[in-house]
Amino acid sequence: MTTDTTLELRATRVLPATPEQVFDAYTDAEKQKIWFSILDEEPGVVEIEVDLRVGGQQTAVWGPDRENLFRETQTFLVIDRPHRLVTESTGSSPDGMTMTTQVEVTFEAEGDGTRMSVVQTGFPSVEMRDFFAEHAWVGAFDRIEAYLARA
Repeated sequence: MTTDTTLELRATRVLPATPEQVFDAYTDAEKQKIWFSILDEEPGVVEIEVDLRVGGQQTAVWGPDRENLFRETQTFLVIDRPHRLVTESTGSSPDGMTMTTQVEVTFEAEGDGTRMSVVQTGFPSVEMRDFFAEHAWVGAFDRIEAYLARA
């Protein structure tokens, strides 16, 4: 399967915290472990390790149980705390499908909060891009927002 680098998604949400707090919630393993499952009724599997340095990696494994796990490894390409983060992300689903994309996340102060914006490129299909735009990033924003509201 070839990857079309023109397939891009853009997503944004204003979150109730400072850029530093949002950046840290997005990149700190212990904080991620909380927000990954904060909206779930049943605790599933969430394992995250982060080596936050250029060339370092974040590895996340999550799912409802050990037999149905999603995996993602992000390699940090640019880290400009608390303003910008660029990663190469390789993920796989429980059915074995994999894809690699580039993700740029920016954090800009806006009023009393932070505008977190995502540009993700390199999707293998329009359907996959649309799934990430309509579900994956909406869910991530919802979870991070719930975490920040409780922190």
